[in-house]
Amino acid sequence: MSTSPEAPDRALPRVIVIGGGFAGLAAAKILARERVRLTVLDKRNHHVFQPLLYQVATAGLSPADIAMPIRAVLRNMPDTEVLMARVERVDTGGKLVHLDRGESLPYDYLLIATGARHSYFGKPEWEKVAPGLKNLEEATEIRKRILTAFEEAERATDPARREACLTFVIVGGGPTGIEMAGAIAELARNALAADFNRINPTLARVILVEAGDRLLSAMAPVLSARAKRSLEKLGVTVRLGGRVTDVTPEGVAIGAEFIPARTTIWAAGVEPSPLAKTLGVPLDKSGRVIVEVDLSIPGHPEVFVAGDLAHVVYKGGTVPGMAPGAMQEGRAAARNILLKLGGRPARPFKYVDKGSLATIGRASAVAEVGPIKISGVIAWYMWLVVHIMYLIGFRNRLLVLIQWTWSYVTFQRGTRLITDASAPK
Repeated sequence: MSTSPEAPDRALPRVIVIGGGFAGLAAAKILARERVRLTVLDKRNHHVFQPLLYQVATAGLSPADIAMPIRAVLRNMPDTEVLMARVERVDTGGKLVHLDRGESLPYDYLLIATGARHSYFGKPEWEKVAPGLKNLEEATEIRKRILTAFEEAERATDPARREACLTFVIVGGGPTGIEMAGAIAELARNALAADFNRINPTLARVILVEAGDRLLSAMAPVLSARAKRSLEKLGVTVRLGGRVTDVTPEGVAIGAEFIPARTTIWAAGVEPSPLAKTLGVPLDKSGRVIVEVDLSIPGHPEVFVAGDLAHVVYKGGTVPGMAPGAMQEGRAAARNILLKLGGRPARPFKYVDKGSLATIGRASAVAEVGPIKISGVIAWYMWLVVHIMYLIGFRNRLLVLIQWTWSYVTFQRGTRLITDASAPK
């Protein structure tokens, strides 16, 4: 169904964008304004601002604050349609995209931006016990588990069970891991501190496990050390060099040590979407598509890949898997498609590094922008401004700013709701 009141012009070249994340949506917003017949495919009907998913998972924001329907973003765009569908495979030889219900869509140009999913390093059974944080469903599931753990602790009569309920293990010391650890610690020590009669939420244990020798390995060592100190001030126990060997409903094994815990959250690794394997092109060891300099795939100049699915060389490594890089790649791929449609050569992609940010807790963050390394409240304000500016839609920005201001002044979190019907009654 077209998002425009007029029927699409069938004579226009057909461009398909797979994925409504940062890369796909950035590309779609450019393509939708041009003379192409654009189709955007995504298995969900909304774009979600992933950097703030941890706020939903820890009851700081509601899902609607950080998400927006893709149709709303692209409304009133001529010759544009949005389909909620799962892509099964891509036939590059026949220029067809095969969908989950047996449909096949032809294309003249294709952009694949399906992102990444969690990697459990050969232990897929851990996913049910230790959910990751990539979408709204996972964020609300983690929120349910965290809040339910406190409720279970309130009812528990066995001290060991109560302690396990009040122990939260986060696996992975990257930005998501430290943000989750800091947010859970603040939730327990501030928002929930006076809510219970039988337990003292401030005694909850938050344990952050990182297999490497420091947190935030992509940032400067000095910022890793500052992040560790900030977490420890919040009461978080940081375990470096701790390789997880098992995850069960009863807890987490780190080598020979077993930590009883009812809530485990996975933030240790990602792997690209399996759609990459259907393209028949070289992949790197992580499963990402090794793209050409213009972001097209080898042998098929009409097919582009952007975002977490793309292996894009940058300064001896690859472009970081963060929102700014994905958006830059999406825009570049869209412009190259338009150049080729106009009979002009595509341009090499040039990544502009805008720095890295990670928040640790209330008025605490770390930031690295080129040679500049900042931590503390100034970095937190930088993080706040950048994240609000990247949110789509004025309503979302305003709501998030109001929520954060209220939480900062009152130490409260307003979305502490357990809505799942399977929750304890």
